[in-house]
Amino acid sequence: MSAQNQAAIESNPRLSRLEAAWVIARRDFIAVLFSRAFLFFLVGPLFPVLVGGLAGSIGSQVSRDVAVVEVGLAMSAEDNNAMIEARARLFPALRGAVPSLREVPEARGDADFDAKAFLEARQGNYAAIVTGTLAEPEVVGTGGQIRRWQGAVELIAADAVAPTPLAFPQSTTQQVTNSAASERKNRIRTAQAAQMVMFLLTMLLAGMVLSNLAEEKGNKIIEILAAAIPMDAVFMGKLFAMLGVSFVGIAVWGTLGWGFWAIAEDAITTVTQTDFRNLPGPAVGWPLFMALSIAYFSMAYLLLGSLFLTIGAMANTVREVQTLSMPVTMLQLMVFFLAAATLTDAGSQLEMVAVIFPLSSPFALLARAAMEETLWIHAAALLWQAMWVAILVKGGSMLFRKRVMKSGGAGREKKSRAKNKGWSRSAEPAE
Repeated sequence: MSAQNQAAIESNPRLSRLEAAWVIARRDFIAVLFSRAFLFFLVGPLFPVLVGGLAGSIGSQVSRDVAVVEVGLAMSAEDNNAMIEARARLFPALRGAVPSLREVPEARGDADFDAKAFLEARQGNYAAIVTGTLAEPEVVGTGGQIRRWQGAVELIAADAVAPTPLAFPQSTTQQVTNSAASERKNRIRTAQAAQMVMFLLTMLLAGMVLSNLAEEKGNKIIEILAAAIPMDAVFMGKLFAMLGVSFVGIAVWGTLGWGFWAIAEDAITTVTQTDFRNLPGPAVGWPLFMALSIAYFSMAYLLLGSLFLTIGAMANTVREVQTLSMPVTMLQLMVFFLAAATLTDAGSQLEMVAVIFPLSSPFALLARAAMEETLWIHAAALLWQAMWVAILVKGGSMLFRKRVMKSGGAGREKKSRAKNKGWSRSAEPAE
């Protein structure tokens, strides 16, 4: 603890809870923010994101290469050419409904070519192989590939035999910017992405709260704080200090992400084949949705952080902190799955459970903001979550005083006074 903050507490032992919480929050915020460990904490998540981005880019390129479907031709040279020409005529009208055709080099000039044995030997990269003649083509492949391409092969063969009767009318198109189905689908994607980002940020940043109080128990600072100010003010100050540090981290990561987006926007749009600027926004609109995202992240962080703070207060070592935090982490994962499972089932009993249960409420209500335009429920939910933050902080501080401080410095001091008092009485000379 800095000399300034300690002097502020000792000079006025009757600080209000709000003032005491502010002193603790300011002290912890500055201590964490200007530590070298926090710098490494900021840089740490960037490496997995970079590796994930490179892996995703390579994976998408491989997927596009694998997605090219080729059907081999093992017919006569004239029939092969006729099939390829027919496919070129049909492709502008049918596009993805016709496969890419390529002559099988191994079958060229081989009258005894066995397409079935060739495929079973896993040679080539063909979805199926067409043998026979134009009048009687034979499709060789797995059951799924035969069902998929048999009709297309028959259509191409028919056009190769008699190309003139097959004439497709030239249709006109009329494009709309959006529809009810596409809007709902995009809003579901927005809700899913928002829930996932908030869950990852909460789990990543709330871990800083765990070891905070355990360290101060080891160096006796917590005993000085508990003797000077209410313990619930200490808990609340530490929570909001870590929340402020979390916003600093998010601001740094967001700035780096925005800079990367500004530089590589065209490349990202090309790779994903999606223009994110034209995506429809959430039901409440982007400005309000971002404000609600910040509010719900704060509540989710405070709710989970209050549990982690209590665990850190009850633990004596870092190993105990890690052991005790595992059940809470698994609980939070189950809570996230609960909120995600009720995403498309608004109004159901399970969705109402997710809305009412404090730990899942921020995730469920954030999805509601993306899907529905109703606003009053968000004000009620934020009040409900704030009430539970106060309850958890109060309960954690009471548990800490009852279970820890009883065996901590205050308890030892009381026993020491009693022991000294007894010793002094026994040392008095008898009359």
